[in-house]
Amino acid sequence: MSAITAPLLTVDLRQPTFAFLVSVDSRRRFPIFPRSHSTVSVLRDSYHGLEPLRASKNGPITESSTVTVENDEESDLTTFVVRARNRIGLLRVIAKVFKVLGVRIERAIVEFEGEFFVKKFFVTDSNGKKIEDGEDLDRIEKALLEAIGAGGAAETVAASTRGVVVRRGGLLGDVAGDRRAKAERMFELMDVFLKNDPISLEKDILYHVEYTVARSRFNFDDFEAYQALSHSVRDRLIERWHDTQQYFKKKDPKRLYFLSLEFLMGRSLSNSVINLGIRDQYAAALRQLGFEFEVLAEQEGDAALGNGGLARLSACQMDSLATLDYPAMGYGLRYQYGLFRQIILDGFQHEQPDYWLNFGNPWEIERVHVSYAVKFYGTVEEQILNAEKCNIWVPGETVEAVAYDNPIPGYGTRNTINLRLWAAKPSGQYDMESYNTGDYINAVVNRQKAETISNVLYPDDRSYQGKELRLKQQYFFVSASLQDIIRRFKDVHDNFDDFPGKVALQLNDTHPSLAIVELMRVLVDEERLGWDRAWDIVCKTFCFTTHTVLPEALEKIPVDLLGSLLPRHLQIIYDINFNFVEELKKRIGLDYSRLSLMSIVEEGAVKNIRMANLSIVCCHTINGVSRVHAELLKKRVFKDFYELWPQKFQYKTNGVTQRRWIVVSNPNLCALVSKWLGTEAWICNVDLLAGLQEFASNPDLQQEWKMVKTVNKMRLAEYIEAMSGVKVSLDAMFDVQIKRIHEYKRQLLNILGIIHRYDCIKNMEKSDKRKVVPRVCILGGKAAPGYEIAKKIIKLCHAVAEKVNNDADIGDLLKLVFIPDYNVSVAELVIPGSDLSQHISTAGHEASGTGSMKFLMNGCLLLATADGSTVEIIDEIGADNMFLFGAKMNEVSTLRDKGAALKVPLQFARVVRMVRDGYFGFKDYFKSLCDTVEDGRDFYLLGHDFSSYLETQAAADRAFVDQEKWTRMSILSTAGSGRFSSDRTIEEYAEKTWGIEPCKCPS
Repeated sequence: MSAITAPLLTVDLRQPTFAFLVSVDSRRRFPIFPRSHSTVSVLRDSYHGLEPLRASKNGPITESSTVTVENDEESDLTTFVVRARNRIGLLRVIAKVFKVLGVRIERAIVEFEGEFFVKKFFVTDSNGKKIEDGEDLDRIEKALLEAIGAGGAAETVAASTRGVVVRRGGLLGDVAGDRRAKAERMFELMDVFLKNDPISLEKDILYHVEYTVARSRFNFDDFEAYQALSHSVRDRLIERWHDTQQYFKKKDPKRLYFLSLEFLMGRSLSNSVINLGIRDQYAAALRQLGFEFEVLAEQEGDAALGNGGLARLSACQMDSLATLDYPAMGYGLRYQYGLFRQIILDGFQHEQPDYWLNFGNPWEIERVHVSYAVKFYGTVEEQILNAEKCNIWVPGETVEAVAYDNPIPGYGTRNTINLRLWAAKPSGQYDMESYNTGDYINAVVNRQKAETISNVLYPDDRSYQGKELRLKQQYFFVSASLQDIIRRFKDVHDNFDDFPGKVALQLNDTHPSLAIVELMRVLVDEERLGWDRAWDIVCKTFCFTTHTVLPEALEKIPVDLLGSLLPRHLQIIYDINFNFVEELKKRIGLDYSRLSLMSIVEEGAVKNIRMANLSIVCCHTINGVSRVHAELLKKRVFKDFYELWPQKFQYKTNGVTQRRWIVVSNPNLCALVSKWLGTEAWICNVDLLAGLQEFASNPDLQQEWKMVKTVNKMRLAEYIEAMSGVKVSLDAMFDVQIKRIHEYKRQLLNILGIIHRYDCIKNMEKSDKRKVVPRVCILGGKAAPGYEIAKKIIKLCHAVAEKVNNDADIGDLLKLVFIPDYNVSVAELVIPGSDLSQHISTAGHEASGTGSMKFLMNGCLLLATADGSTVEIIDEIGADNMFLFGAKMNEVSTLRDKGAALKVPLQFARVVRMVRDGYFGFKDYFKSLCDTVEDGRDFYLLGHDFSSYLETQAAADRAFVDQEKWTRMSILSTAGSGRFSSDRTIEEYAEKTWGIEPCKCPS
């Protein structure tokens, strides 16, 4: 048998699955196949020519199996050379022998010799030193011989054990002609993309009904049709996804990695087919099969991977990154249960797990072999390696992070980028040990404990266990992501000085900020870079966006908790902080008050790590999310840091994607805009919407505009009736406030205003009632499980609705509806059907507020305070196209200082008294809610702003009566929304922060 000298295989046995990499030099590693696949899975599953070499029926084959020791090849390592026929699980057996004997595998090389493997293991003892004792070497050699079967005592590994399969021939053959011939054969078999004509799509859908869903093509229902349709669409996404990843790999551009613990993606079907440009073809194909696209689209549930504006922002930015052809990838957690489903019983909010994965998720691709070991607990040991003292983390628990990929298609481009989500699984090593010792129960408990990490979004962190789980989630997510990023970098590059030029790491708020410390640990402890060199790399790589407006809301982690869970990381944070404080002393002197405020470590009764301070110290750019927010960061939240590093601070006003919030959610408006602009180019170049301004007073456009709004209101009215049983008039103004329930967002102000309106109508003469503008007031949003005041606001809304909606004296003049379990899909129905949208937070408390942008794009008029991005919306469409009220940001602190001396209007006192006196029932229950706005405790200034709020509501009534004026304002709202596209946000980030350029995959 002739020895095959190339290629060699380097095996990283530190990983739970033995990831094979082609190597001609153990210091540089290159992938056999594109690493979007696990190499092991490719070797095991992918191409022709795979043939596992197994033990014979009579047991392990021992012919020519040998073990030799070479102690002169490496100065600081001992080499064991194992020659044996391969069988499933052999590498695992050898690795376990070394582990049991206390031997550490530093690296390994595998060579082919026909049907044999020659495996070289470069090892040290448990202290990282070369093994030179003869008895120790003999003992290890004997154990290995027994393990591989040379001694006849080896245990046969069960066929079901996950092991390594040898590739014979195929694309790994060393003969160029063979490789070329096989490649040509593969291209011959699959030389064209999937076809997108209706007939081909019909066949494709039926194929998936039969073979993916496993239903008869002659008998399948709407949900099964949706599943088949989704897999058909996913096939086309995967084609583009493969092309994009291969092109990125070929061009090797600088890539952005977007780290966010939340991605509120919503539904994928409609968005995908629109971005692929084949929605009409699919609709036609489905009609021929007897189905309607819109009906099947309703079968999809929302991907429950986030909560609120930050999560939806992440989703919009991923869409824009793909559409604008940027080389980017998102990383997050694959939550099993999401946030929670909001159930309303008797007006009270109840939380239920959101089992959004119960019926599968056709849009994700499980990468069972793309997995990384994530470590927790343990101790840190000091060791001497290469005459240098170093710290080695010896973990006490290991969990596997398994990748689930979600293709994100761009619009009008082949580029399809990836959102990689991590799920926690138990480490196979621990499971095997438990099963081998018969401890089945412990194995099950370990599995459940591991999977808990990625089970639920926002665990209740009021307890120590909840805080620990939240911290585990954060580290699990960043550790797996960084291992993946570094692996991808090392596939092509061997010098970490190139890392900042090829990698941009974006921290979406402080949740992923442990990535900073993890990268330092990897560079210093594993890659053996000096501290200063590693620190320079880290500081050039990371950038940080904060969504916080209050210093007291910034994330902190107790030192005791961090030291227990991640002991090595706490050491690194202390070292970072020591160096920072010493440098700070040189800049500002011994101003201990300021030094204490800026320190990463917060001293006090409970010692904490300030994650925002860590992010600011380590990141090259700190971003706010609106102009107002940037000023708050500079003057209040991070004032001392801004004075130290003004060049670090920037802002990019958040945006939303017009493709989701007009094209997908409001197709009638999309068609109307394209008709009047004479182009669909605005879908990618949203600035073109400004062209609507010249038609704003055109009666034909106004008539068509009102018709679109009426159709959307009809859809919303039908939903309201089906959901609540309340019939609403289409002639009424649909007045909407949908967002997370919070005191600063002031849903309570809205409800008190509704009570005032009800009280006024109730006491009117019949002749005056004819002048009233009918209103349908719609509220929606979730309250955090432990937020009692927010829950009482929800209950008050239902109590007021019960009284108002059943009062014959009121009729259709006023209706109040609460929409339960508000999510992206509900928003896609509510926003297009809204006439007026309320964004009424106390000035200075909303960082940006992307909800207002979605309403703006859909021609909904805004009733708002001058807070967050509303200030910039005023600049774009003018104050005369909005309804503004309330205290300005610079007035809030002065008003608060007045406390009980701050006088409130009589109307406010009256409506609060109605609630307090039990007019709407539940007198005792609402007492504490009333207490929050009376006797000097009105922190969010509801009383002060009430008169202004009522006046502005009256102005909205007057404008609504003049439908020509109202429609003109609506058109101008859409026309002025171009600046608030996430495309603009991403382009600013790419140019000013990330330093990335488009990398467009050829069509």
